[in-house]
Amino acid sequence: MGLSVGFSRVDITPPLGIPIAGYYQLRLARQVLDPLEASALAVSDGSRTVLIYSVDLLELKNEFCEPIIGFIARELGLPKEHIFIACTHTHTGPQLDGDAAPELRKEYFAFITHRLRDAGCFALDDLKPARMGYETAHAPNISFIRRYRMKDGDIHTNPGINNPDVVCPVGEIDDSVSVVRFDRENSDSVVIAHFAVHPDTIGGCVVSADWPGFARRTLEKTLDNVKCLVLNGAIGDVNHVNTSPKGGALNDLVMDFDDCMRGYGHSRHMGRVIAGAVLQVFDKVIYCDGARVEAAQAHLLCPSNRPAPEELPGAERIYELHSSGRDAEIPFTGMQLTTVVAEAERMLELKDGPDAFDLLISAVRIGPVALIGIPGEPFSQTGREIQAAWKAGPALPCCCTNGYSNYFPLAKDYLEGGYEARSSLFKAGVAEAIRDKSVELLRVFEAERN
Repeated sequence: MGLSVGFSRVDITPPLGIPIAGYYQLRLARQVLDPLEASALAVSDGSRTVLIYSVDLLELKNEFCEPIIGFIARELGLPKEHIFIACTHTHTGPQLDGDAAPELRKEYFAFITHRLRDAGCFALDDLKPARMGYETAHAPNISFIRRYRMKDGDIHTNPGINNPDVVCPVGEIDDSVSVVRFDRENSDSVVIAHFAVHPDTIGGCVVSADWPGFARRTLEKTLDNVKCLVLNGAIGDVNHVNTSPKGGALNDLVMDFDDCMRGYGHSRHMGRVIAGAVLQVFDKVIYCDGARVEAAQAHLLCPSNRPAPEELPGAERIYELHSSGRDAEIPFTGMQLTTVVAEAERMLELKDGPDAFDLLISAVRIGPVALIGIPGEPFSQTGREIQAAWKAGPALPCCCTNGYSNYFPLAKDYLEGGYEARSSLFKAGVAEAIRDKSVELLRVFEAERN
């Protein structure tokens, strides 16, 4: 039996008043700029069936993701490891944890649990014979390494626009757009578009899917009878901020509180550029026959980044000032302020443990294409190293998948500092361990193929 593919999409827009996730300050939703959605792709080779979700949320931490996956597995009769829930990581989506608006958050969690089950059910009911193809394009000048070496040797995340103290970015960008196309008999085609950049382009007290929403809507308006599912990649050190803009690069952008420029129009621009990259190769994908479907998972125990006892008094002071609205008394501004607040919260969160965290790494193979689900935010280099290990076709590292745990900086980044390393819940070595475990799962697929 050949490949079969089904698709569905459901609306998961939250109510006004719900907390918005993504910053170290309370934001309550006042306006919906565009709907949040969950797209579900069912893929079956006749023996195994997987469900791949793209969900317009910042994250689904383990306490929320595990019961959702368990519910979907029970309701739809699938093994848990065959369910792949990737969040797009929009910073204008609802926050499920925290203290604010508890009833709204509780109601919304119940709502999305059932909506994701529904989306999976609809996708399975929509299974139709299909053939698949894949290709890679590029979306230049919309993603940038956000960690910079300064003249004094320090590493700053988001150092501002045209900062004369910037020496160079620390890292290498990957602007590739991976395109996976499924042509279905007597039905819409389905496209996976995979790109890596933070969807933190808008800000404010609004609800929006950010650039992933614009990308899929643009493609679906441009291509007749095509549906699009967007997967976000290795985004931990990548965002939209061009620190040395030229020409019209600053159109539709205004400076925000953390030295980042943001704007809804720029989010639209990013979505169009990514959609344009897909259009470059849509008609020229490499088709393949006999696509086999596989899924695998592995657990990884990683030491936590617990503070030294002497670090706690300073962390407690910063947290007290920030939580009482006295940021002006903290001797930092912009992103540097966010960095010390995030570092203080990390220290206080881990002061009593745990000593380690259990990370779940997920993998799905569809013919020559492999998806690697990472429960947090890997850096661009980690994504490239995972991709290099899979020779059969594209390997797509997907952030914020089947859980969420935090940033995964490289070992060298802990020595250099910066927001991501100072706020990470994990000790140095976590990125390398995730890379190695991901490669192990890819090796399992290669062994089964041979």
